[in-house]
Order: sequence, then C-alpha cells, then structure tokens
Amino acid sequence: MGIYTVAPMLKRDIDSVYAIECESFRTPWSRKSLMDELKNNLAYYGVLHDEDKVIGYAGMWVLYDEAHITNVAIKKSERGKGLGRFLMQHMMNTAANKGASRMTLEVREHNTVAQNLYKSLGFVTEGVRKKYYSDTGEDGYIMWADIGAAVSNLSQAERK
Repeated sequence: MGIYTVAPMLKRDIDSVYAIECESFRTPWSRKSLMDELKNNLAYYGVLHDEDKVIGYAGMWVLYDEAHITNVAIKKSERGKGLGRFLMQHMMNTAANKGASRMTLEVREHNTVAQNLYKSLGFVTEGVRKKYYSDTGEDGYIMWADIGAAVSNLSQAERK
C-alpha cells in the first residue's frame, strides 16, 4: 500500500483516466468527453494517485447547492481496498467546500457493491430512472445525500 492522494484532473491524467474508464464501464466516456470536462467550469474531477500512478478518479458537476456525481471508478487491480470510499469522501468534502449541501448520483440497479458504499456514506435511494442505462436496459437508482451531515458524520467517525 502506497501513499494515496487525490488531485484535480489535469490534461496529463486523461490517458490514465480513460484506461480506467474503459476497463470499468461498458459504455465508457470518450477521451474527448473527459478532455472537455477540463474546460467545464461546473465540473470537478479528482484523480486518485498511489504515489505517481493513477489508480482511480471521480467526477462531479457542482451547480448552486447541489453536486451531481458523473463517474466514479477504481482500477480493477486496486478494488476492494476501501479506495472508492476514500475517493467519495474526498468528493463530498470538495463539494461541501464548493458550497453544495446535497449530492446526487445514479447507480445501476444490479451494482450492489456501489449501492452499499453509497448507503454507508449517507446516500438514500429516492427514485428510479427506468431503463436509464442504454447498454443493458438496467434501471438507474437515483440516490441523494445531505453532504453537510454526511461530512460531519464522517469526520466524527474518523476521530473515534
């Protein structure tokens, strides 16, 4: 286990992020889409590093008091180490620092690993987007969290 850090995505990270995107999703975002996010003033993408290697990333759009998670992915060889939680905690803290009080995301109906992670971070399923994922026809569960309360609860848990 190395030293994990999260930093804003830079142009030099795109190839590594794209490789993780391709191994993680049936319908990956294109390199161009990821590059376009660097110019999107509403977007923030955090890149998870193990020393100098990119091993994960997450993206969100922050608009007014809401943050919407667009992508979260950890390199397959690094999964199961709690890095998704580490990255999501970073995203929640960053969103709160940008003025967001709530965070939302969609998750595949069959992705119970991600659903359980999000629930443990204070997310609650508040709706369903029928056949949201065009590649499989799966429904997307809409989850929301009050990130002010979640960030506070996470901070208290870390102190124990």
